[in-house]
Amino acid sequence: MSSSIHISVVTPAYKCAECIAEMHRRLTLVLSQITPHYEIIFVDDRSPQNDWEIISGICAKDSRVRGLQLSRNYGQHFAITAGLDHARGEWIIVMDCDLQDRPEEIAKLYAKAQEGHDVVFARRCERNDSLYRKLVSNGFRLIYNWLGDIDFDNSIANFSISSRRVIESVSSFRERNRSFPVFILEVGFRRTTVDVEHAARFVGKSSYNFVKLLDFAVQCVVARSNKPLRLSIRFGFFLAFLSLLYGTFILIRYFTQNVAVEGWTTLAVLISLLGGLGFANLGIVGLYLGKVFDEVKLRPLYFVQHSLNDPQVPQPPMIAATTTTRIHA
Repeated sequence: MSSSIHISVVTPAYKCAECIAEMHRRLTLVLSQITPHYEIIFVDDRSPQNDWEIISGICAKDSRVRGLQLSRNYGQHFAITAGLDHARGEWIIVMDCDLQDRPEEIAKLYAKAQEGHDVVFARRCERNDSLYRKLVSNGFRLIYNWLGDIDFDNSIANFSISSRRVIESVSSFRERNRSFPVFILEVGFRRTTVDVEHAARFVGKSSYNFVKLLDFAVQCVVARSNKPLRLSIRFGFFLAFLSLLYGTFILIRYFTQNVAVEGWTTLAVLISLLGGLGFANLGIVGLYLGKVFDEVKLRPLYFVQHSLNDPQVPQPPMIAATTTTRIHA
């Protein structure tokens, strides 16, 4: 798709009302030093705060800012998908809206990309987060890397710059279990990192708590790997092997030493344990089947309630028409 836009910035907004104006100011200063042909796409993930009112006000004053309001809260990575589907730039930057991703670091990412890289990730050398947040994030990384058979760097998040061909490849992934950095890793291309400064959160606190991160890890693992199923099979065979050994030991004692079989309490505990493990394994299988059920419905990933400063350009061929349905208010 031909476009005069050189750089697109996609940033999802959720409970970031107090950050958006400052985000726009700093992005404008940085991007205008690189190219006059840029656009900023704020995607309101149906925030309960007045994010959309602020975005609307900025769009009214600056035609280079585009606003998308989703019909409901879909989640951060769905909001990123909506922004990517509407981005027109030759280079697309994805970053969070809480200003922990510093707009001033964009110049570093862009300069590195011009050296011949298709993707440049911002690597946070020192995370400016609380100890609890760091522990939760590290726990998420360990679980995800082990169960997902992936070596994911915890210092890397969404903040990155990618060429259009990379984003077109990523946008062809329409499954519901979404993770933008993982999709970038999946498509390949020439990829590198740049060390950046990670700022403290401008205001408020992250909406990701331990439960949400754990759920996100489970969703990503199920979408990427069947390792939990393989572990379940191995554990089942291991228990069967132990049971065979124990049964052989009991028979030998009975025939050689005339020792009667005892231990009904132990037997009841073992039956309860194995029954619980059986239901857990069924739950794992059910989880995978549930994800398959969700995928085969082929429902749209999101709906756009309102769009501002939309040039009404045709959608790129790689995006199915059913994925970006608009609801006209």
